[in-house]
Amino acid sequence: MRKLTFIAAAVSIALLGGCQQTPEQQSTPTVQAQPVQSEIDKANAFFENTFNRDVMSSPVYQTYMGIKQDYDKWDDGSEARVLKDHQQKKDDLVALNAINRELLDDTTKVSYDLKKQDLENSIADFKWRYHNYPVNQMFGTHSMIPAFLINQHQIADVADAKAYISRLNGVTTVIDQLLTDLAVRADKGIIAPKFVFPHVIDSSKNIIHGAPFEQGDDSTLLADFKRKVAKLEIAQADKDALISDAEKALKAAVKPSYSKLINYLAQLKKRADDRDGAWKFPDGEAFYNNALARTTTTDLTAKEIHTIGLAEVSRIHDEMRQIKEKVGFKGDLKAFMQFMKTDKQFYYPNTAQGKQRYLDEATGLINTMKSRLDELFIVKPKADLKVKAVEAFREKAAGKAFYQQPAPDGSRPGIYYANLYDMEAMPTYQMEALAYHEGIPGHHMQIAISQELEDVPKFRKFGGYTAYIEGWGLYSELLPKEMGMYADPYSDFGRLSMELWRACRLVVDTGIHEMKWTRQQGIDYYVNNTPNATSDGVKMVERHIVMPSQATAYKVGMLKILELREAAKVKLGDKFDIRQFHDVVLKNGAVPLNVLESFVDEWVAGKLAV
Repeated sequence: MRKLTFIAAAVSIALLGGCQQTPEQQSTPTVQAQPVQSEIDKANAFFENTFNRDVMSSPVYQTYMGIKQDYDKWDDGSEARVLKDHQQKKDDLVALNAINRELLDDTTKVSYDLKKQDLENSIADFKWRYHNYPVNQMFGTHSMIPAFLINQHQIADVADAKAYISRLNGVTTVIDQLLTDLAVRADKGIIAPKFVFPHVIDSSKNIIHGAPFEQGDDSTLLADFKRKVAKLEIAQADKDALISDAEKALKAAVKPSYSKLINYLAQLKKRADDRDGAWKFPDGEAFYNNALARTTTTDLTAKEIHTIGLAEVSRIHDEMRQIKEKVGFKGDLKAFMQFMKTDKQFYYPNTAQGKQRYLDEATGLINTMKSRLDELFIVKPKADLKVKAVEAFREKAAGKAFYQQPAPDGSRPGIYYANLYDMEAMPTYQMEALAYHEGIPGHHMQIAISQELEDVPKFRKFGGYTAYIEGWGLYSELLPKEMGMYADPYSDFGRLSMELWRACRLVVDTGIHEMKWTRQQGIDYYVNNTPNATSDGVKMVERHIVMPSQATAYKVGMLKILELREAAKVKLGDKFDIRQFHDVVLKNGAVPLNVLESFVDEWVAGKLAV
């Protein structure tokens, strides 16, 4: 796979001397002396150049950004490229340190500090680069390839179609580099637990199932390619030629590559065991503590997070008991949870009609919320939001719901994905909270606004901090309650059940990775403390195992946003404006929680001064 190198242009300023001029020289027009570039300009040029360089060095990222310069390529995943990128970060840090922070304005100082922290963390974390599983049931190269081609690679003309075919042929290199990565980890003793392998192998087999690999319906990728090419306004013979080339690429590159991956995974599975926590990694305790710090952007320890989780579980259980009494249920909370988990009134049938009904109603909830955004927000996203079901090829292993950001150029809307594979895992009483979290006023509100900001560097527009992003998502489940939504007490129970789920995550994530809980202990905790389906508990625990610390972000982030809001209310009294508070939270893009706190403190101080 050919790798193009893009070098960000350096900014150079020529300073003209003050020598004496002869009369002849004085009669000749002179070049105006250029002003010395300010430190603010230097910093912003650095942010812009490094961001653009990084985008243009990643064909995949280019596509996400709506750029088609390397539309026929994949990213280079070789070790040489990894080492080169690591050295580039070191060089970037040297260049950033050469800028005098004291000469920057407040806005640029924030960007400077965020960029410096990001570079320092990335350099420090290089030693942990193998402490993960490149393929697992949640994500990985094996599932990224088809998901990316289907959802990101648009075909507007013949050149785009040929680029798609080139990417199909390029799968050979991508999978070979993945196999190298897996082998390096295996040599270090970093092998996913046994439960991961059936998921990954099945997902990989799904990619090479169907035509042109075998008789039957078109495979996932061929169907996608045909569907996109069919919309082109070209002769049918040209369409047929493109489809023929795609079929050749699928058979010559995709099939043997995925077959090789499947065979390797089958062999690797024999070396896997049932140890689930990050403690099994080399220097695993230090790795997990570092992961918690990065995920939460706090200095909370694993034990502190575990304790917070237990306290939140207890509080939410008490609020659920109030709803149980409100609806007149006879029995204890565990019995009420069992009722909510099993009563057929809360579930749509696992049919095409039932799934469509779910999508239609979720869309309706989001549209209603759109109509009331002025009550809560000053700035609103320009990008549209669509609701879609998770595609069949990945729905079995994918999470309950997730959000995909819109293209910056407006060519693709934001998407709220609902996983309708198992309708018994998608109770209707959770529909509202899910739609608010993933859509509006949740992830779409925050991420789309961030991308549309005009006065911050691109690395902040498109960057992210999990605790901030997911904390906002969980906070956004509560906001509609405060404006009169969740009129149905069962839906309010659903909101609480989802908050409870995030509180349990604090307990289970630290339980598995710090306290050496087994996979089954984690599943049992979810089953015994929540109304969710057992399948939810299984998926969540398996997510904890392959993504250490990630799931702690939600509750930690939400609690910080609520803490800041309540403190502002106390200090400002009648001067507190929820719309202005949300503006402060959103208008700077995603930031660490301590930086968010400083923004809110400055806003409060400014209001009090007036």
